[in-house]
Amino acid sequence: LARSFLFTASFLLPAATSHAADKQVLLIAGPPSHGPGFHEHHAGVLLLQKCLAGTAGLKATVSNGWPADPAAFAGVDAIIIFSDGGVKHIALQNDHLAVLDQATARGTGLGFLHYAVEPTKEKGQAEFLRWVGGAFETHWSVNPHWDAAFTALPNHPVTRGVKPFTLRDEWYFHLRFVDGRPGVTPLLTAKPDASTTTRPDGPHSGNPAMRAAVARGEPQTVAWCFTRPDGGRGFGLTGAHYHSNWGNESFRKLVLNAVLWLAKMEVPAQGVASSVTAEELAANLDPVEPGTKKKLPLPAPAAK
Repeated sequence: LARSFLFTASFLLPAATSHAADKQVLLIAGPPSHGPGFHEHHAGVLLLQKCLAGTAGLKATVSNGWPADPAAFAGVDAIIIFSDGGVKHIALQNDHLAVLDQATARGTGLGFLHYAVEPTKEKGQAEFLRWVGGAFETHWSVNPHWDAAFTALPNHPVTRGVKPFTLRDEWYFHLRFVDGRPGVTPLLTAKPDASTTTRPDGPHSGNPAMRAAVARGEPQTVAWCFTRPDGGRGFGLTGAHYHSNWGNESFRKLVLNAVLWLAKMEVPAQGVASSVTAEELAANLDPVEPGTKKKLPLPAPAAK
């Protein structure tokens, strides 16, 4: 395995020396899941932290799992969650929805990556729609793997420097958004191909409404930003199933720009500049049981 550039079992990982005036961003990684190279939550947020390290006036902190100390949320300007969704969603456990509700009420920006855009209808969906404007809804939204071609991008701070690109991912679509979509700005839209409709009906795989939408050629939003009525900001990205996609400059830049936008920072005219090497992509991947593809739990955070 490649040498880790940031691996540690400590509770929180500071990106660099900070100052009182710095914007504070908290990057939360959910537990390991799926096979190697997929849903690499910990490695993914560490890459984002590394790429944000050169941004003046910003301090990005990584939490491996939900922060045990409530003080981790004090004064935070933006929160990004990269985790599994559904009933195991890290935000749906214990009092975590209440913690996020308090943070967003203070104006904290909030973003969800990949499976983290999916709460349950019974718990979390109302909050997700209120916080970030959209969410995956079972038996309505779908999660096929397909090549999405993003041929046009809107004029928005989050898309600065992002060039049109085509990328294969588990792009969720046919999402549920707030009624009328007030405050929602689609950032990445593409037309799903016929391969996305071949699976049978199921909570994630297919339904008549999404098949009809694909047949009509309706563009589908797979990344968006949201301005809440109180001025707070939200962001959702359905891609990032494949860890290797962080190597795509436009994909990565969109998310880095979104972090700054969520924290109400000025996004550079050409977006956040960053580079990721093959060695860095291979670093910090979840440990795997020898001779298998089964991921092992990450070391427990150090007690504080």
